[in-house]
Amino acid sequence: MKDAFSKYASYLNDLNDKRERVVKASRDITMNSKKVIFQVHRMGKHNKEQVLEKAEKDLAVVMNQYMSRLVKELQGTDFWKLRRAYSPGVQEYVEAVTLCNFCKTGSLLNLDEINASLRPLSDPSTEPLQINVPDYLLGIADLTGELMRLAIGRISGGELEFAQKICRFVREIYRELTLIAPIMDDSWDMKTKMDTMLQSVMKIENACFSVHVRGSEFPGSEDANFSLLGGLEIE
Repeated sequence: MKDAFSKYASYLNDLNDKRERVVKASRDITMNSKKVIFQVHRMGKHNKEQVLEKAEKDLAVVMNQYMSRLVKELQGTDFWKLRRAYSPGVQEYVEAVTLCNFCKTGSLLNLDEINASLRPLSDPSTEPLQINVPDYLLGIADLTGELMRLAIGRISGGELEFAQKICRFVREIYRELTLIAPIMDDSWDMKTKMDTMLQSVMKIENACFSVHVRGSEFPGSEDANFSLLGGLEIE
């Protein structure tokens, strides 16, 4: 019996050590993903290509140095057991990568595409770390706050058409998430984010309406064409 408890103690000690390393990796991912987001907010009419090029290079560093470290810690394990330790970093990474993609293509990067980009980081002989649906959706919810700040900045810079495009895009994300949020495992986390997201939608709409009152065109009601989850289905 003593040997059995010694094995249990050793297992728990190893798990706690791994958790500490995973938390550290998650913090590094969060910090460096935020730097990418700050970089994107420096974008204007005349430097869009240069800013996005720099942001994409910084994002590649986040993936190859920090996400790679997280993958190495978790591959071949029951990584869902440590989800709470790495979830914040993954959500921030989702936020950064989807923000860059929207600014470049005007579309939403779906979960399948993000996971496909991470798959080469894993050892082919082990189960690859894949971002799960809740972390992806929570990251998308945070994305709308950054898009709100981007839209307000674009209105100030005279880029009204781009701000209107953001308005339609964020409105559509909010509409889809109102259908998904009630059935999520992390429904409480998402509920808080949904309240913040509604405020972001209203701020963008109010800013665009103010421009309309001053004589500019009010953003149209056509919907953006995208799917939050790509090929994934939620039962």
